[in-house]
Amino acid sequence: MPFKSLGLSEAVLRGVEAAGYTEPTAIQARAIPVVLAAKDVIGSAQTGTGKTAAFALPVLTRLGQHGACRCLVLEPTRELAAQVDTAFRDYGRFTDLRTAVIFGGVGYGAQRDALKRGADIIVATPGRLLDLMGQGDVNLRDIQILVLDEADRMLDMGFMPDVRRIIEKCPKQRQTMLFSATVPPEIESLVKWALHHPENISIGERRSPAETVTHAFYPVAATQKFQLLVTLLERTNFDSVLIFCRTKHGADKIARRLKQANHAVAVLHSNRTQRERIEALEGFKSGKYEVMVATDIAARGIDVEGVTHVINYDVPQHPEDYVHRIGRTGRAQKVGDAFTLCTSEEAAAVAAIEHFVGQKIPRLQIDNFRYDATAMLKGDAPPPDRRSVHVARTSKGFSFSPRRRR
Repeated sequence: MPFKSLGLSEAVLRGVEAAGYTEPTAIQARAIPVVLAAKDVIGSAQTGTGKTAAFALPVLTRLGQHGACRCLVLEPTRELAAQVDTAFRDYGRFTDLRTAVIFGGVGYGAQRDALKRGADIIVATPGRLLDLMGQGDVNLRDIQILVLDEADRMLDMGFMPDVRRIIEKCPKQRQTMLFSATVPPEIESLVKWALHHPENISIGERRSPAETVTHAFYPVAATQKFQLLVTLLERTNFDSVLIFCRTKHGADKIARRLKQANHAVAVLHSNRTQRERIEALEGFKSGKYEVMVATDIAARGIDVEGVTHVINYDVPQHPEDYVHRIGRTGRAQKVGDAFTLCTSEEAAAVAAIEHFVGQKIPRLQIDNFRYDATAMLKGDAPPPDRRSVHVARTSKGFSFSPRRRR
């Protein structure tokens, strides 16, 4: 099904073509006609399936030409807000529609200037938006379309009271879309209050990683974790690697040690300034940095094309975060690999992840790596054999040796 069959405007279709997309993903094919019909939507899909375009393309088509501020998109983090703002600008490059992005951590001046120039679409985080509303810089009286993106993440971050305050300032007669990986009771309550006869669009199993991602656990003693990480990087044929750590201090420490090992490394976590965050993301996207070390602030929604590998240096404490983390690779039907380094102390978290995803995840070892004894070292079935891996049966089970980096 080509994009042109979905009812998008000619100007938006030109933007899609300029962005290099030819056929819609499953959620785009299902959601775009519903959004164009001005119906309320509850959408869920596996990460990396093109959710932003699923609402941005029909919103741009519905708005048509520049006018009053008619669309508000709420995001949980400033990184997501900036990313969605960029998507609207890219897809709408052949229209005269204007966007303004609003988030905290930076000065008010540029954001106030964008609002004064006139924005058809505001992409915002709740806290800064309420600040500007309270100061009279933003009025939501003309909002026709409201998008609540990553709603479960906003719930986790404690934004729901702010979200409700913002919704109360929007006209009751509007189109509302809510996108969420999960729908806990608090989200269900919001749905009943804020949406009117929504259409549910669910793509894929919410608990399963993308089929294009090969993932495995690497048991190792805690004292050998960093050594194993370096060995994986040395032997892996990667283009860009996203490494997740549990804490900000841990991320900084790993980044410093990788720089000492001559890797080009960026760091992303909540203690970094907005300027540092933007520089890290842009440098990682452009190839300036081959490795980015991050906390879970980057696990949900950050869309960086071409991430070939994800490495969990620490096992995530919440099983659903595992799916979100490894979903940073294998995006848009491309293949990717995800490695998780795990110690015997993390066995309970490993078991919780396997229960959550409903499958046994292979335990793998690297050839010619001198392992210290650990109870978790045992063989399992290997992942599918692809160009980036070499799998061999040994006396201990299966061993896994990533092919040499180009």
